[in-house]
Amino acid sequence: MRDIIEGPPEPGDPSPPLWKRLAWFVAIAAGASGVTMIVAYAMKALLPDYPHG
Repeated sequence: MRDIIEGPPEPGDPSPPLWKRLAWFVAIAAGASGVTMIVAYAMKALLPDYPHG
């Protein structure tokens, strides 16, 4: 049975394919942007609505 959490790769092990590394990068970047957007809109919703002028 394969371990769910694997340790770091051994020295000399081949690195994963480029598409897989880029997919992880894109997924993490999109997730971080999404979380930032959600937090920003949530904080904006907590601000009182001041009249302009």
